[in-house]
Amino acid sequence: MRVKDRLKRLTGEGQPAVSKGPRQEQISELRRKIDDIMARRTAYPQRSVAFHPPLPGRPLHEVITGEEAKTDLGACFFSQCTFKAQSYHGRIRIARLTGADMKAAALLAGHPEIAGMDISDALFLDTETTGLAGGTGTFAFLIGLGWYEKQDFVVCQIFARDFHEEGSMLALLGDMAAQKRFLVTFNGRAFDMNLLSARYVLNRLPNPLAGMPHLDLLFPSRRLAGHRLENCRLGTLENEILEFRRTGDVPGYEIPARYFTWLKHRDASPLEEVFHHNRLDVVSMAALTAHFADLLTNGCEQAHAHPGDLLAAARMHLQHGDESIALALLDVLTRSRDPLVGRNAGMTLSLFHKRQGAWENAVRIWEDMLARDPHDLFAVEELAKWLEHRACDLTRAIGVVESILAGSHCLSPAERQALAHRLARLKKKTAPGESRE
Repeated sequence: MRVKDRLKRLTGEGQPAVSKGPRQEQISELRRKIDDIMARRTAYPQRSVAFHPPLPGRPLHEVITGEEAKTDLGACFFSQCTFKAQSYHGRIRIARLTGADMKAAALLAGHPEIAGMDISDALFLDTETTGLAGGTGTFAFLIGLGWYEKQDFVVCQIFARDFHEEGSMLALLGDMAAQKRFLVTFNGRAFDMNLLSARYVLNRLPNPLAGMPHLDLLFPSRRLAGHRLENCRLGTLENEILEFRRTGDVPGYEIPARYFTWLKHRDASPLEEVFHHNRLDVVSMAALTAHFADLLTNGCEQAHAHPGDLLAAARMHLQHGDESIALALLDVLTRSRDPLVGRNAGMTLSLFHKRQGAWENAVRIWEDMLARDPHDLFAVEELAKWLEHRACDLTRAIGVVESILAGSHCLSPAERQALAHRLARLKKKTAPGESRE
């Protein structure tokens, strides 16, 4: 078939007329209605829709109190505020850290050299970034810094208004870090320090933070309070330790999007809560440092000190050789109203005396533990070992073991089997003809 014939067939040209059925009549009626509607539409003049441009965003200086800071590498934005000595952050007074024992700060950081410094030498640091995963693509657009001036706490925030201001922001951070001797962060060892180190490398600048002694508060928080907290996030520590509640705080996962909104629209309104969030992070680090330093120095005198935290502090002192402080804490805690803390303190203290050969002190603690709980397995085993090998009082050792086997229903099968084995050995030693050595 030729192309021309195919076209005629498709268009119906030259085909006999088909009588209209009901369906064809419906289609024709619909077409007439559409034509009438279109005719009425053209009879009225078309209204033009006025375009209203979006309202201009609030400039940065109207939202955040600050000024432009100039460096050899350009300019960036700089904001600063002061928290007075008599003000409080939760239950912690701002000036409290200024009297902190720097030996305690050195112990928290694991850097003995901090003991010879002053709290005014500390630079508290926290960053807000374009992402939480890290890596070379992550940009720290806001750096919060804090330090003590006499008894007041100063918070300074360095802000990159665009990506090209990163060099000047890092240069300004370097100038400020040069005046301090050690760093305090929260999870900075894993995140902030690695991120800033990468940014200094990418900008071909020397890293002023490298080599500075570093107190990362996440680790002492886990060690001293992690036993009783659901997690050791900064917000949890604020609630449970500092008794500080944030209101209207921006969630951390929203912060990158708010910075990108600023870059796109130049509206600083979303940044107000970001600056506030960062400022609170810095102040909370100072308050936590004060709390943990006090806990290590004179914890028993703190009305808010948790007994379990004090026990962790005593163990930290004991591990680092501060025996006088550790023993004083443990001795107080053996009489704690918290039975679990009292038992654990007694265990730790008695084993210390045992290692030192101070058997009289150790035995006194085990006997006190049994007086409070006759079924204390630890005290039974330690006392039985002392009676067997040191006091050579096999009869009393047998009585101690038999007492717990007969009276305790909380022993596991393995524990009961171990005690039964000890009892059999003790009885064998007392049999006629057996040596008691």
